Amino acid sequence: MIEVGRICVKLSGREKGRYCVVLKKIDKNFVLVSGPKILTGVKRRRVNLIHLQPTKYKLEIKEEADDKELLEAWRKSNLIEVLGLKLPSGISLKEENKEEKKESK
Repeated sequence: MIEVGRICVKLSGREKGRYCVVLKKIDKNFVLVSGPKILTGVKRRRVNLIHLQPTKYKLEIKEEADDKELLEAWRKSNLIEVLGLKLPSGISLKEENKEEKKESK
């Protein structure tokens, strides 16, 4: 069953084959997911459940956690190394924070 914090693989779309985390169950067919984009390349978006393949891994996060909390949960879980993901450099983290500030204005 798909629940908040479950790590899944996207099966279709431009982000096919990438890992994402379920943030919220919207209804019986859709969930809100995020990578976050800076780590896995998956934007925060609504996804149909038939386009997700759940994995055995789960992160301990609250419902609708923001990308900073999500990135911290990835770090604490040690799944970044297990799944072969790469943490962004310090420079790209600073750029991501600048983009978030621009979007919020």
